[in-house]
Amino acid sequence: MTTPTLSSFAAPPGARQDPSGGRAGTAMTFSIAGTELNSRFFLGTASYPSPQVLQQAIAASGAEVVTVGLKRQLAAGGGTQNDFFQLIRDSGARLLPNTAGCRSAREAITLSQMARELFGTNWIKLEVVGDEHTLQPDPFELVTAAAELVRDGFEVFPYCTDDLVSCQRLLDAGCRTLMPWGAPIGSGQGLINPYALRTLRARLPGVPLIVDAGIGSPADAVQAMELGYDAVLLNSAVAHARDPVQMARAFKLGIESGRLAYEAGIMAQQDMAVASTPVTGRPFIL
Repeated sequence: MTTPTLSSFAAPPGARQDPSGGRAGTAMTFSIAGTELNSRFFLGTASYPSPQVLQQAIAASGAEVVTVGLKRQLAAGGGTQNDFFQLIRDSGARLLPNTAGCRSAREAITLSQMARELFGTNWIKLEVVGDEHTLQPDPFELVTAAAELVRDGFEVFPYCTDDLVSCQRLLDAGCRTLMPWGAPIGSGQGLINPYALRTLRARLPGVPLIVDAGIGSPADAVQAMELGYDAVLLNSAVAHARDPVQMARAFKLGIESGRLAYEAGIMAQQDMAVASTPVTGRPFIL
């Protein structure tokens, strides 16, 4: 079997490298982990009705990064030469392998190393689940795995909760990007704790933050972007829609509008009515 090269999965055509790894430039263009992207929509690839629908949804979303549960694909007998991975290559999107299904730091580290060997990318979405009911990340195993993977040269995108201290520990471990949840994976509840997400954004102003998990509708994505988050990652809300392709486009537009609103400056809320057209001391023109 021929091992795919970095160009097979690592970056879409035309992506430009930025050694600074800084964050947003224009409304939709931004740099993350040293790579400039033109979309703030990261899309998952599980549970679509068919490979063709997935392919069309990726195109409609405009996403330049797609995430794949490597453990799930390998368990299904999916080597790197199968039709699924060919579909991802053909989409032109950058592959972000993830360690979904891992329950310990050691398991996640082993799977990450396998992903790098197979796909030629040092990007990894790190997931270490600590609770079977909520699928909440294990903060201790997550930090342990992140620290070792960073030392091993990985660009780690940790899926974490919205807890500020846990996020700070991940940054201390060497992570440059954080992916706090909006709600439990696949729940569609939206942003259940906007206060915590707003606090993260305020306390970590220079860190790329991507809301990951729990998004149910484009309105949730708009809310995340209006809070100043750099991107949104979701899967179920598109894959389980009656029309995944149309929903992918709806999210694309929602993410764009939310980011534009954030950059434009959203007006402050008022406790009382404020006349939009003051007339005091001025004659009416009839």
